[in-house]
Formats: sequence, structure tokens, C-alpha cells
Amino acid sequence: MNRPLTLLAGTVVAAVAVIGSGLSPYDRTTWALEVAPIMVVFPLLWVTRTRCPLTPLLYWLIATHAVVLAVGGAYTYARVPLGFWVAEGFGWQRNPYDKLGHFFQGFVPALAAREILLRGAFVRGRRMLVFIVVCIVLAVSAAYELIEWAAALALGQGADEFLGTQGYQWDTQSDMFLALIGAVAALALLARRQDRQIAEIDATRRP
Repeated sequence: MNRPLTLLAGTVVAAVAVIGSGLSPYDRTTWALEVAPIMVVFPLLWVTRTRCPLTPLLYWLIATHAVVLAVGGAYTYARVPLGFWVAEGFGWQRNPYDKLGHFFQGFVPALAAREILLRGAFVRGRRMLVFIVVCIVLAVSAAYELIEWAAALALGQGADEFLGTQGYQWDTQSDMFLALIGAVAALALLARRQDRQIAEIDATRRP
């Protein structure tokens, strides 16, 4: 698969999602906070595309995660229509789209961390690799919860849409648990496919 073309296509998908979500968001501050990671990550992917290209799998997953963030930013997580449809179907009281976001917060960073660790030969042993990746995901999730806490202190009542707790007292813990589930799912489902694509990249970069 053509990696530059994949990166370009993923960038276009992310750009359309960001622009579309920013046309008339429910809360402009929440939208800005949600799409900020997209605005940082994609320029970084382009800067490193030659020196450290990623697998097509990871490029597409990052683009998919960008769409999830942009949609959450447009509606705020507690108001995404898809979440209401799911909640109605299962008889839930809370909009679960926020949990989908945190699942992706574990799923995508897990494969990103795994790829960096493998490509750089930073970890020996597959079991240790899994352990380190899960630890990194939990650290990322915890850092994000600290960012939410800081936003709540800085913005006061205006942070409610960004936090998306919907009155649930265990929201922070459940967010981190969903990230953990996402990480485990990513490793179980896509590790072998990622290995094959990493091998292809290494083969093309050998002198």
C-alpha cells in the first residue's frame, strides 16, 4: 500500500471532519479543545513522513480517531446523535459517545506506541512490549483526565461540555477503563497486521 497516498487521504478525511465540525459547533470552546490534538498530530505526521514513516494501518486509524474527535467537538460528547440512538436502542440513560471516544483513546495510541517501540527496538520480548504499551496508554489516559481537570478549574461551568460527565460520579475511572479495553482490543486484533506492514517498511528502507 502506498504510504504517502494513505497519509494524504487520511489528512483529507481529517481536514474535512475538522472543517465540517467547525462550521456551527454547539460550543466553540469545546470544539477548539477537541480538535486541538488533530491540529498538532497531522502536521507532525507530515514532518516525519520521510524520516519515520508509519504503517498505512496506523495512518488510517489516526484519521478515524480524528473524525471521532471532530464529531464530539461539533456536538459535544453528550449530544452526539449517534450516541442517542445507541442509548435508546439499549435503554441507557446517558449518551455513550464519550465512552467511544475514550475507547479510541486507548485503541489508537496503543498501536502508535507499539509501532514506535518496535521500530526503535526499545523493548525486547513480546510480553514486555504488551505491558509497556498498556502502561503508556494508561498514562496517556490519565494525562488527558488531568487536562480535563485543569480545564474545569480554568473554565468553571464552561468546562461541563468538554468534560462530558453527564452527572456520572465514576466518569474518570470508566474513561480510563474504556481506554484500557481499547488498548487490549487493538493489540489482540491488529498486532499481526501491524507487524506485516512494519516488515514491509523495513524491507523497502534497507540499503
